[in-house]
Amino acid sequence: MTLTAVFQKFPDGYVGFVEELPGANTQGRTLEETRENLAEAVEMVLEANRQLAEENIAGHDVIKEEFNLAS
Repeated sequence: MTLTAVFQKFPDGYVGFVEELPGANTQGRTLEETRENLAEAVEMVLEANRQLAEENIAGHDVIKEEFNLAS
């Protein structure tokens, strides 16, 4: 699976976000810094989503398994 990063130039740097992952957005002074920050933002959003899911399924009988999305 490939996601789409979008970067917009502003006078003081760049803003970046991932189209397919709401909440994954960041900014930076350079394009490279913004790319690095965006990778961290994606990790943080996924970790937060994992924690919320764990809280929602706590105490329930569930099956968890790896899920790979191939195009």
